[in-house]
Amino acid sequence: MIRRIAGVPGPVGSGSGGDRPGRRGTVRYLKDEAVPSAPRMLLGHALRSRRHHLGLKQEEVARRMGCSSSKLSRIESGMHHFKEKDLLRLFVVYEISGEKEQVVLLELAEIANQPTWWQEWSTVAQPYLQAVISFEDMATRIKAYSSDLLHGLAQTPAYAEALIRRGRGERGTHDALLGLRKERRARFEAAPGKKLIIVVHAAALLNRVGSPEIMADQMEHLAGLSERRNYQLRLIDPAHHYDLPVELGTTTIFDFEGRVPKVAYAENLDGALFIQDEDLVDHREVVFDELRFKGLGPDAARRKLNDLARMYRKFQAP
Repeated sequence: MIRRIAGVPGPVGSGSGGDRPGRRGTVRYLKDEAVPSAPRMLLGHALRSRRHHLGLKQEEVARRMGCSSSKLSRIESGMHHFKEKDLLRLFVVYEISGEKEQVVLLELAEIANQPTWWQEWSTVAQPYLQAVISFEDMATRIKAYSSDLLHGLAQTPAYAEALIRRGRGERGTHDALLGLRKERRARFEAAPGKKLIIVVHAAALLNRVGSPEIMADQMEHLAGLSERRNYQLRLIDPAHHYDLPVELGTTTIFDFEGRVPKVAYAENLDGALFIQDEDLVDHREVVFDELRFKGLGPDAARRKLNDLARMYRKFQAP
């Protein structure tokens, strides 16, 4: 289900004004429906933005391409298989003549049409989770604010298992999801140049998951992550600041180093919010950076985490 968010333009082709020139992107609330992968979603977004920049209507572009408006809508929403011949026609209609821009879009299309490594988990992973994994794969920098539970890439295997076991589904499904989580983490850590910038609110460190031992190990794990090349950690301790913009809520921002626009993601109990609207993503990033710069630095964060680890150790049974 794709829901209209109050005050935000609707998806392209939704009949809610989504084709108005000047619209910068979309906000989608997703539950169980198929979700385009990052390459498809981002390629569609880039094409839609170009069309809006030129002030063209979908009907006009479809007529010049010799296709239906519904096909063009599916292309722009990332729900259509990309064909090189379609892209080459769009390059002409959209006046995309620069070799560099053409190469970027063609490479996105090629990646979008390839089988994904997480395909074997497609029967157990919710569609929006598969989309998140595709964004993790493409992004070079990930900014994540954790307000209640820790980000998946920062969890220990035991913490992740305790969370997954208490979720919906049977044990076999949980086992498969744990395998997927392990593979996600391994691929992130092996990828050159990737970085996770994570800001953790103290509440996420005090929400107890599993057992005192699991929480103590998790605190020590976070302290160790802060010393690794592809992680950057900041802690938010309300005891040190007033008026922190914590209403941002648990949010992840995927940064593709300018190759395509950034995307924000926020997950809740029943679904997920994908934000492509550039103004809204920019606003979330500004708020994230405010939290990041007000957070405890690496040394202070490690001291806090080690103190929490010792606290949880005291709760362990003798």
